[in-house]
Amino acid sequence: MIVVYLIFLAVIQAVTEFLPVSSLGHLCILEQYMGIGHETGLLSETMLHLGSAAAIIFLFRKDLKKIGLGLLGMFMDMIGNLNLYIHNKKTGESLGYARIVTGTYRKTGALLVISMIPTALLGLTGKRLALLAADSQIVPGIGFLLTGVFLLVTDLNKSGGKKGPREASYDSAMWIGICQGLAVFPGISRMGFTLCAALLCGYNRKFAVRFSVFMSLPAIIGAFFTEIGNFGTSEMTAGLGFTYVFAMIIAGFVGCLVIRNTIAMTQNVKLRYFAYYSFIVGIITLALNFACKGKIFTRRSRRGALEWQHQRVRIPGIREEIQKRRQQWNRKSADFRQKSYYL
Repeated sequence: MIVVYLIFLAVIQAVTEFLPVSSLGHLCILEQYMGIGHETGLLSETMLHLGSAAAIIFLFRKDLKKIGLGLLGMFMDMIGNLNLYIHNKKTGESLGYARIVTGTYRKTGALLVISMIPTALLGLTGKRLALLAADSQIVPGIGFLLTGVFLLVTDLNKSGGKKGPREASYDSAMWIGICQGLAVFPGISRMGFTLCAALLCGYNRKFAVRFSVFMSLPAIIGAFFTEIGNFGTSEMTAGLGFTYVFAMIIAGFVGCLVIRNTIAMTQNVKLRYFAYYSFIVGIITLALNFACKGKIFTRRSRRGALEWQHQRVRIPGIREEIQKRRQQWNRKSADFRQKSYYL
């Protein structure tokens, strides 16, 4: 049955990944109602995202190849400039240095590298909190509401400009990277936050969408390498691992079919409509959470995974320990009173 669930989640992941609504929030909420726990951390979500990343690499391989070659050329020019600096210091000559950031693709690559610095820092520091939030309905619900507010404010403000990669600044890339790092929490849309941040920085919408899409690749690949160790946990079985890989392939295949359409929707549809959708999902999620007051989260696995339990809140062993200590105190009090009587 879990295979059917993961195929369904793979389709949801492929459709929502590049819309300004949280794909991770959808996955976490649906997993709770399907009874899928996180005994292997966030590995299942990471594998589904990896499938979407593979689809992006396939569909935009020409642009990504040019960006990769641009980054390689920048690295080689930096080494050449370092050699020139050493040569000028030794000989006293003043040979000119090569300009490192030239052209659209080199500038785009430099912006991507700058944006990944805060994303990596926030992702690594918030990993444990993200695991706890993945099994909560309150966090995704609040995340959807925050995403809706950000989208609505950006739309009503009529944000956006004419900036392309050549006009974009590095400090704006840093702010966009911070917004992507915040999306480690379910419900906060990575695409929505980075798109709104880019528009508020004056990027034109087409470049803002493509930049947000390309930003997702190093973040997803980095998340995969941080979660790959969960393949070796005791909770992981060969069948479960094969299921994750199969779901990743499904997500990649469906992504190849729908990603161009979802990106076109993100470029053309007004952000307020995505904001309304986020408000609806957030309100429904929070309402269902408060309607199920009898359900609580308890820690069940060594890796800190959480799962639903329909029971009253009770800390095992505490009541027995209190009764034991009370009996010991009563015995000591009785002995003291008896000794005092004989004295």
